[in-house]
Amino acid sequence: MRNAFLETLAAIVGEANVLAGDDAAPYTVDWRKQYRGAALCVARPAGTGEVAALVRACVEKDVAIVPQGGNTGLSGGSVPTGARTELVLSLSRMNRVRELDALNDAVTVEAGCVLASVQRAADAAGRLFPLSLAAEGSCQIGGNLSTNAGGVNVLRYGNARDQVLGLEVVLPDGRVWNGLRALRKDNTGYDLKQLFIGAEGTLGIITAAVLKLRPKPSASATAWIAVADPSRAVELLGQLRAACGDRLSAFELLSRNCVAAVLAHRAGLRDPLRGESPWYVLAQLDDAGTHAELEERLQEALAQAEDAVIAKNATEAAALWQIREGVPEAQFANVKHDISVAVSKVPEFIARAGAALESKLPGVPVFCFGHIGDGNLHYNVGDAALLARRAEVNRVVYDMVAALGGSISAEHGLGQLKREEITRHKDPLELELMRALKRALDPRGLMNPGKVL
Repeated sequence: MRNAFLETLAAIVGEANVLAGDDAAPYTVDWRKQYRGAALCVARPAGTGEVAALVRACVEKDVAIVPQGGNTGLSGGSVPTGARTELVLSLSRMNRVRELDALNDAVTVEAGCVLASVQRAADAAGRLFPLSLAAEGSCQIGGNLSTNAGGVNVLRYGNARDQVLGLEVVLPDGRVWNGLRALRKDNTGYDLKQLFIGAEGTLGIITAAVLKLRPKPSASATAWIAVADPSRAVELLGQLRAACGDRLSAFELLSRNCVAAVLAHRAGLRDPLRGESPWYVLAQLDDAGTHAELEERLQEALAQAEDAVIAKNATEAAALWQIREGVPEAQFANVKHDISVAVSKVPEFIARAGAALESKLPGVPVFCFGHIGDGNLHYNVGDAALLARRAEVNRVVYDMVAALGGSISAEHGLGQLKREEITRHKDPLELELMRALKRALDPRGLMNPGKVL
């Protein structure tokens, strides 16, 4: 069956695009090398028709399908579990920009388009595609939508789902739903695209999307600000919003040990301020006009700041952002959390979770950073040696999240990492409804099994 099945796949996508053995190995392990599972093979389709044909072939032989984009996820959602016969379906060859309609502020792209390529296409048309995250040079749009990615611009523009007008999806039976409508208003029943955004490939395979474009800002101003504690950061967020309105596009929080880790890890970067502070904020304004105008507004808004520096030009701004974007790589192996609470409760979470961890694991370091402007923190604990005690650490952190009415997964998805944990935090009725949707769309359980549910 195996050889005949591979021959069937090769007839669909070409022999060179069916990988097995050592050639398939890189597709079966996640970016952090925390999850690894065997796959029968990897298939790399070049178009939606080939995806549909692959799905039909898998249905016939009861082979499960693991959709994969750039494989940059942090929850093990894009690699096989090895619990059953699985095929990795890589969308990397489906990387065309199908259409860009500048007058409608919309672009239609295939799922394998790298996020940075979509940003460049928008920029070339004098527009902005605002989704932005550290992995944008390698992550792909299909994965971004399947995990409802967030990133640094959520404060102003929203999550990935807020950037979508329409989708094209191959369903678990191989049929293609063409929902590629570039409409801002379409009140004709259920908004089906929202079922697949954030579903992590468990309900179908996103093959293309119509994405919203925004006016391209002509100027920006970026500041690095020392703050005494997270409470002061939240106060500063309110002050900047009052003074600058929706010009405030990013507002990131970093603990001192995060900054120190990046400076030690990346040669050529330097401390933006002369003195050290326990916490920092990286804020950015974007708008029409000039840098000088935005800089003046930012200076006025920061008049009461303890210590701050405003980037004089794009090169200096990029250096500040390199520090923020270098944090995940600089503390690669530890117990990671991607949580969210109400913005007003961020200081309380940091204080209470820190105290609880210190009580249980005295002296353990906490690397806390993230998108404080929308209440999303990356709260990473300890080092590689602590991974063996991940369950203990998770219990402390997640119980505190629950006590404050938060979420244990803000933007990374559940994948394999939080599949069991979510049952402690979701209302039973929510889980029942999620399982009902899964059964309705994927009754045989072939779509990315072992993830989410």
